[in-house]
Amino acid sequence: MTDTPRIPDKPALEGLEGKWGGVWEESGTYRFDREHATRDSIFSIDTPPPTASGSLHVGHVFSYTHTDVMARYQRMRGRSVFYPMGWDDNGLPTERRVQNYYGVRCDPSLPYDPDFTPPFEGGDGKSTKAADQIPISRRNFIELCERLTVEDEQQFEALWRTLGLSVDWTQSYRTIADEALFTSQLAFIRNVERGEAYQALAPTLWDVTFRTAVAQAELEDRDQPGFYHRVAFHRPDGGIVEIETSRPELLPACVALVAHPDDERYQPLFGTTVTTPVFGVEVPVVAHHLAQKDKGTGIAMICTFGDVTDVVWWRELDLPNRAIIGFDGRIIADAPAAIESEAGRAAYAQLAGKTTFSAKQAVVELLRESGDLLADPKPITHPVKFFEKGDRPLEIVSTRQWYIVNGARDAGLKERLLERGRQISWHPDFMRVRYENWVGGLSGDWLVSRQRFFGVPIPVWYPLDGEGNPVFDEPIVATRDLLPVDPSSAPAPGYDESQRGVPGGFIGEHDVMDTWATSSLTPQLAGGWERDPELYDLVFPYSLRPQGQDIIRTWLFSTALRAELEHGVAPWSNAAISGFIVDPDRKKMSKSKGNVVTPAGLLEQHGSDAVRYWAASSRLGTDAAFDPQNPTQVKIGRRLAIKVLNAAKFILGFEGAADAAVTEPVDRSMLATLASVVEQATRALDAYDHARALEVAETFFWTFCDDYLELVKERAYGEPSAEQASAVAALKTALGVLLRLFAPVIPFAAEEAWSWSHDGSVHVAAWPALDELAARGEAGVELLELASLALTGIRRAKTDAKASQKTPVATATIAGPADAIRLLESAAADLRAVGRIAELEFVEGEELAVVDVVLDQSE
Repeated sequence: MTDTPRIPDKPALEGLEGKWGGVWEESGTYRFDREHATRDSIFSIDTPPPTASGSLHVGHVFSYTHTDVMARYQRMRGRSVFYPMGWDDNGLPTERRVQNYYGVRCDPSLPYDPDFTPPFEGGDGKSTKAADQIPISRRNFIELCERLTVEDEQQFEALWRTLGLSVDWTQSYRTIADEALFTSQLAFIRNVERGEAYQALAPTLWDVTFRTAVAQAELEDRDQPGFYHRVAFHRPDGGIVEIETSRPELLPACVALVAHPDDERYQPLFGTTVTTPVFGVEVPVVAHHLAQKDKGTGIAMICTFGDVTDVVWWRELDLPNRAIIGFDGRIIADAPAAIESEAGRAAYAQLAGKTTFSAKQAVVELLRESGDLLADPKPITHPVKFFEKGDRPLEIVSTRQWYIVNGARDAGLKERLLERGRQISWHPDFMRVRYENWVGGLSGDWLVSRQRFFGVPIPVWYPLDGEGNPVFDEPIVATRDLLPVDPSSAPAPGYDESQRGVPGGFIGEHDVMDTWATSSLTPQLAGGWERDPELYDLVFPYSLRPQGQDIIRTWLFSTALRAELEHGVAPWSNAAISGFIVDPDRKKMSKSKGNVVTPAGLLEQHGSDAVRYWAASSRLGTDAAFDPQNPTQVKIGRRLAIKVLNAAKFILGFEGAADAAVTEPVDRSMLATLASVVEQATRALDAYDHARALEVAETFFWTFCDDYLELVKERAYGEPSAEQASAVAALKTALGVLLRLFAPVIPFAAEEAWSWSHDGSVHVAAWPALDELAARGEAGVELLELASLALTGIRRAKTDAKASQKTPVATATIAGPADAIRLLESAAADLRAVGRIAELEFVEGEELAVVDVVLDQSE
């Protein structure tokens, strides 16, 4: 029987995304079957939640396709696949997008306006200065954030559906939704209760104009004029150490001198002390690899804080904090306690209250007077960090922040985290080293508080003493029954709102958590930790964490940390790490470089299967070059998908059943070869090597189409017989296997072709098993290869004679070893038919070759 009633006249890729996407959604093809799932039957995926602001780029398509291939494979292997999608919608990127989109900025001191309407929608904000944006209350600002992220997420979901991600959309979550707030706050409270979260003063990048903390993503370097000042520090033996600095005003904040550990000039000084000029403070001389031998004199002063390198040195070398710059950018009134001499305090008094510019001039004069300015200031131009919308250089001020322990100062925790890394199977395995290097190099605990607005509020209040001062050492931590809670608008337990901000009352914590403090809980967020214990016990620990290599030290590590602190286990069995997408010049694609390619146009022009093929062709951990002007692999993928449709249409047009007996040696050899392909592809996918699985399947497919199908089609077209039935059964059996092998990579074409001869979806069909295929038989896998070589030789002979492949052949002679000849004789009828050969002779020879072809000149 044929399957032609279901087959379109002209199969095409166009429109398949919309057609099958709707069918899959309506039929619940990818729905997680919780009712029948058991712990052993589940394959759970801790999917990376993309940032729901801006736009997706081709790198997202790359890595998420890798994940989807594995999800589809495991589903076909009979696993209940838990495959949620999250949206990382809190944090700085969303705030910046909302500011630009609506022309607003957040001012927490303003009251809520229930009737507020933003000045405009859809702006890019490029020409809008922060000072010109309309200030609105925190609650108004958050409402705009929530509105815009929902709109963005709908667009992202539409693109993911077009790509064919087999996500269970009923399991999606948002990192700012109430469930996420509850989970994040509860985990933080547990950290506090166990002593794993604590407060401490810490340095923060600060814009003195807007009086706000600035995140790293908001920074930009601008070249600025300045001066190097050569200054003398005094050694105990009467000698001096010369340093060069562009910020002499920070001399009162100096806590050490630092040089590179390999710098022979300063190695004798390591472990000794020197005294600062003018202020007379004794500071150590230390070694650190970030010191630059060729910069200035090769030795630098560490101040708290002149730049971000000072912060690194301060943390890693465990130095004291002597910050002297206030939130207004001026020198604070009180001198650091380390300045003990009367002369030093008098000198500091001349700086108090001055801007850093004026303080710099004052310190230079003091150095001249003391004789410690060793040369006239030398003009320089150097990069200085600015807030991207600011007009003044950033300062680094000390603020009270919340931390979570991460093993930096706890050898036991660090070793447990390293052990968890060893318990995870990494794909590829060498990525484990990056995790281990990060854990081993930790030097400071994880700062999780941020002075932002759209994020998870830290669920803490502080009592006020009789004078109205916060008692930070006695935080009031929210109880579980209050969660989720925003301390800036809800009263502390045991207080009422009238006591906010008054002596003897309370104040709420205004800071929010670092977005990674929520993203580090994606297993808990998606799995319903403490909200749906039954589901959580089914899916956690997860089977797989897929992600990019650039966030091993952030997302992967922080998730492993939270799982260790809360559960004492590794959060997943496997970690699959994708490489980067690079441009034709091998530069990583990024928005800052301006070389990012968005996927919408690619998907529309080439089709989703073609784009997925390109992604799946690259192994995990391997960077892939992408040239949008000539996307070769995408074009190859489209050609493959079209060929699958055409081959299926051709094969299904033959009369006969797939379950008929396969009797002919060449048919049995083809199925034996296919069995080997299934075995290799299965082994590769079990090892998370989707590229290898695709490679072996595709290689066989082209041989199948170009050689085997051509070899047996005359027999398949013939009158009903055992030989004809054998060919048709082999062809249809192979097609069913191939469609399933390709289904994880080109799901739309595979589903379309499958639907022509099957009820139900190929994506819930069983993965092909070896016992489905005919026994290898006495011919073995060699016969198909030999027949292909012989067919190629016959074709080449006709081509060399400049004859059509349809030209009849009077005689043809094939030579080869005796064993090969015996095998080929069983395929002689097919070779004669496809080659239009009247008389085919086999002779023994050293190598297999078509040694003579005589064309029939009578036609």
